Amino acid sequence: MIYHHRLTQNAPTIMEQVNAFQRYSRFKVWNANTELGFPEGLRDLEFQVILLHYSLFGWLPFCLGGQFLDYIKQSQSSYKIAFFQDEYRYWPQRSELLNRYRIDCVYTLVEPAYFKDTYQKHTRVPKLVYTLPGYVSDELVYRAQRLTKPDWERTIDVGYRGRRLLFYMGRGAQEKHIIALRFRERAANLDLKIDVETEESKRIYGEQWYEFLSNCRGVLGVEAGVSIFDIDNVVYPQCERLIAKNPKISFEEVYEKLLHAYEDNIFYRTISPRHFEAAALRVTQILFEGKYSGIMQPMVHYIPLKKDLSNFGDVIRMFRDEALRRKLAENAYRDLIASGQYSYQRFIESFDQELLQAGLQPEFPAAEAQRITELLEKDRTCRLFRANIRSVWYRPFPGRSVVRTFVRPLLKRYRGLKQQKL
Repeated sequence: MIYHHRLTQNAPTIMEQVNAFQRYSRFKVWNANTELGFPEGLRDLEFQVILLHYSLFGWLPFCLGGQFLDYIKQSQSSYKIAFFQDEYRYWPQRSELLNRYRIDCVYTLVEPAYFKDTYQKHTRVPKLVYTLPGYVSDELVYRAQRLTKPDWERTIDVGYRGRRLLFYMGRGAQEKHIIALRFRERAANLDLKIDVETEESKRIYGEQWYEFLSNCRGVLGVEAGVSIFDIDNVVYPQCERLIAKNPKISFEEVYEKLLHAYEDNIFYRTISPRHFEAAALRVTQILFEGKYSGIMQPMVHYIPLKKDLSNFGDVIRMFRDEALRRKLAENAYRDLIASGQYSYQRFIESFDQELLQAGLQPEFPAAEAQRITELLEKDRTCRLFRANIRSVWYRPFPGRSVVRTFVRPLLKRYRGLKQQKL
């Protein structure tokens, strides 16, 4: 498995998925983090399967250097799988990678009804598998057992952390901010302790996030994903031009001028790992109405909030009913967590089955596995040392913004000179 993870605190969902393959798969799995650079021993190895994790494709350029790409291209007998998320953007680059490197299978958040308008139209990938953005990890279950509190010990009535997303993602993406803004306004005069934020500086990561969530009686939420799928890479540049002409332009103005023509062109909404986290910690969920991948049902697993907040009064009345809160939270825990249906173990079992159907076999000599491990690890200390030095650029430290202001032009000039020489 090839993945990317910076040497700093990040959302735990990335490494939970990466580690799940090693923990549960019947196949022997080795991991390579591109942040550390290319392992020299990898040149001498060829694997049955190469798995490209979604963390490689979060921004451009993709987190796959030339050495990794050359290795993937040369591994012609390997069965190649790509996991994708945030597929609404960088589509030309994604499809080019899939076609150029002859990827055999894609695990996608695109629902099967839209395969023909996306992958089957623009790529030659023979196998597509619908998946979720994340599943229930053992770590989440253990944390929940340790952190879950009784209702009377929780000091926050309704909590939430979201963020503003770019206009070109459509009205659906704005919900992450809108639900917080409107709910907070309507709840301002109520006798409720509200801790709802969407500013980036208010984000919470790591163990502190779970501690925050476990201290909430209720949490707001929306479907993950976007409502504009920019498959032809035309919405984003047009949107940016509109904003450049008028930096104060509102979303509604951009929507009327441009976005309405693309809204809901391809359905790309899904349940989120945040919903599993809330369920594990037995937090009552107040969610905008939606499909939630058919997994969560209104008034069974959550209190439904209309997107215009026209039923706000009813929502607050139901939320104040402690018995109803407890029932919904317990239902969500039972069906999403305790059932094991959405666990990483169950998901990896289905993943292994796909490999078996593709003709791959999990049996592997222990001595050969040890040799491979030694080859991949022999230069790891040096690679980790270099990666730590590079990480100074993005790690927080006093005066970081000042240093970046001076260093960035120098780096830009250096790269320009280097490009001229090439």
